[in-house]
Amino acid sequence: MKVRYGLIGFGGIAENRVAKEGFACDKSRFAPLKKAQLVGATDLNPARQKAAEALGLKWYASLDEMLADKNIDAVYVATNNASHVPLAMKALAAGKHVISEKPMATKSADALKLIKLAEKKKLSLTVDHMMVYNAWNKKAAEIVQKGKLGKVNDCCFHMEFAYGYDPAEAATWRCSKIEEMGGPIGDVASHCFYMAEFVFGKKITKVAAVYYPKIMKIKAEDGAYIKFFFEDGTQGSVNAAFSEMRGGLGGTLTNLGFEVYGDKAALRSYGSMFQLSGHKDEPIKIRMEIDKFDGKTTAVVPTVYKNIYQSLIENHAASVLSGKRLCGCDGRHNLLLCEAAHKSAQNGGKIITVKD
Repeated sequence: MKVRYGLIGFGGIAENRVAKEGFACDKSRFAPLKKAQLVGATDLNPARQKAAEALGLKWYASLDEMLADKNIDAVYVATNNASHVPLAMKALAAGKHVISEKPMATKSADALKLIKLAEKKKLSLTVDHMMVYNAWNKKAAEIVQKGKLGKVNDCCFHMEFAYGYDPAEAATWRCSKIEEMGGPIGDVASHCFYMAEFVFGKKITKVAAVYYPKIMKIKAEDGAYIKFFFEDGTQGSVNAAFSEMRGGLGGTLTNLGFEVYGDKAALRSYGSMFQLSGHKDEPIKIRMEIDKFDGKTTAVVPTVYKNIYQSLIENHAASVLSGKRLCGCDGRHNLLLCEAAHKSAQNGGKIITVKD
């Protein structure tokens, strides 16, 4: 038995990452998923119907038509940020389980409404925090949590690149719509937060932040330096920015990673903080290494890796089939951290305590 999904929104990422990769609609690259199947899609732009049907998907003329179909058990919301909550609420009200693109809402208060409705309807709700399924990141969590680096007292997670210098980029939601979680904090520091918690197996409870110097002609912040503190007091940092050149595509992608510092060794990741899974046809090769302080460096090479979007979808489908629903609480917690980072940066870098 497979959970049958409908895809709401069929833009570039939805088509290429979610449908072709996540639901394995690109049959030349992927075998069918074991627990999930993408049945159909809908989008406000009717011009996207042809691309959806080319993948063998049923096209729904409207969301209402999709939600009325008893052959749809769950939906994947892949629309613009501001529409995530109303669409997910409508799907939950119709009895459909939900996967939402990140962020699950643009305000933590709205995320709570989603969580409560899913609980009331006994439906499984999750958000696309896909980087936790990356095989290198999973190895990192194992290495750190088993104490292989010794006593860890610091870490840095970073996603910095150039985006918004071009006027067309500056006009996109990522650079212009702060109210939709645009800007480096909402767009990419959010990934750094949940990844730090995943690697350490701990929850962030305090943050302090300052914005980068303003050199870009975008409405959002150019970037932010964020200190965070886990529940046990261990500290770390996030560097998130749209203002950094990084040499070009290669330098940008390999820079999307993290370092974890122990008293015996440091763990360094290159390219694992992105949409990549480790497939041979991807633009760069993901790397990770343990840098021992005796001068020796050891490569971390996963023996098994899976597509990160497929893993996300299969995990949600498994929760539906087993009845052990996902609550979506991590999505709200992530929003609280982003809101706290902005509040801190707007108040001189004051430490903000985050309470779920």
